[in-house]
Amino acid sequence: MTATVRELALRRSGTDEILLLWRPEIDRVELFIRDVATGAGFLTEVEPARAIDAFHHPYASAPRRGKSRRVLRSEKTIVDG
Repeated sequence: MTATVRELALRRSGTDEILLLWRPEIDRVELFIRDVATGAGFLTEVEPARAIDAFHHPYASAPRRGKSRRVLRSEKTIVDG
């Protein structure tokens, strides 16, 4: 069974696509950053209290090693809108 993912915010900056996502079943907020030109990106959990800051400054909020999951070109994100 796939967990529901809700899109809270979406924006583009150059070739970067930034999504702020929420998984209500586990009350988890995630930031997804993808380069639309290459398809490379990463997904990371963010603290709910810092979600908007992370959305506006995604690379400043980028985690250190082990805290994110790299997303390859072939993976897709399913968002329940």
